[in-house]
Amino acid sequence: MKNVTDSFVFLGHWPSAGSFGFNTDILATNPINLSVVVGVLIFFGKGVLSDLLDNRKQRILNTIRNSEELREGAIAQLEKARARLRDVEIEAERFRANGYFEIDQEKLNLINSTYKTLEQFENYKNETIHFEQQRAINQVRQRIFQQALQGALGTLNSCLNNELHLRTISANIGLFGSMKELTD
Repeated sequence: MKNVTDSFVFLGHWPSAGSFGFNTDILATNPINLSVVVGVLIFFGKGVLSDLLDNRKQRILNTIRNSEELREGAIAQLEKARARLRDVEIEAERFRANGYFEIDQEKLNLINSTYKTLEQFENYKNETIHFEQQRAINQVRQRIFQQALQGALGTLNSCLNNELHLRTISANIGLFGSMKELTD
């Protein structure tokens, strides 16, 4: 500490004119040099430093303002997206409900059409059975009639003479002709 105070005392003893030399005492010259540099920096650098700080402050404020605007835009877009999502979910639920309703309707329509088709097949079956029964009955009637007719003809042939026989044959031929017309 004594060296520091000695250096300041030594500054007071500089000769006013005369010689120029280097002071090699580091402790004596550093505070002086440092105070001169700091003084020059403060005097000349104050405006530059102030401008740099103001520019930096403006850039930070602009960045914050832009970030706030972007944030507000993002929030607005998020709200729009949420509203759109709600709308889409409502629409999807409506489509789902309509889809289930349409599926149920199609199922009922298919069941009804299947029942109708089964009823038609049942009716066709019954009509076919009835038709076949009638045809079988007609065939049986025709055979019985033919057998009865052959029996009657056999009896007539054995009991009748030729003239009566010819008249009976003529009558039967006429009768068969009229029956044939009715069957066709």
